[in-house]
Amino acid sequence: MTTSRRVADRKIARFEKNITKRGAVPETIKKANDYPVGPILLGFFVFVVVGSSLFQIIRTASSAGLFF
Repeated sequence: MTTSRRVADRKIARFEKNITKRGAVPETIKKANDYPVGPILLGFFVFVVVGSSLFQIIRTASSAGLFF
C-alpha cells in the first residue's frame, strides 16, 4: 500500500466517523442567562439616558422661567 493510499484511507475513516456523529450536538451550548450586554453597562446606559433627559427638562424649564 502506498503512502498516498494510506493517507487517503485515514481521511476517509475520519470523514466516515464524523458522519455518524452528525446531529448529536446538544441543543443549547450557551448558558441560559448569557446576555449580550452586561448588567453594569446596561445600568450605566440607563443612568446616562435618564440623567441627560432630566438635565434637559430642567434646563428647558429654567429658560422658560418656570423655575427660579
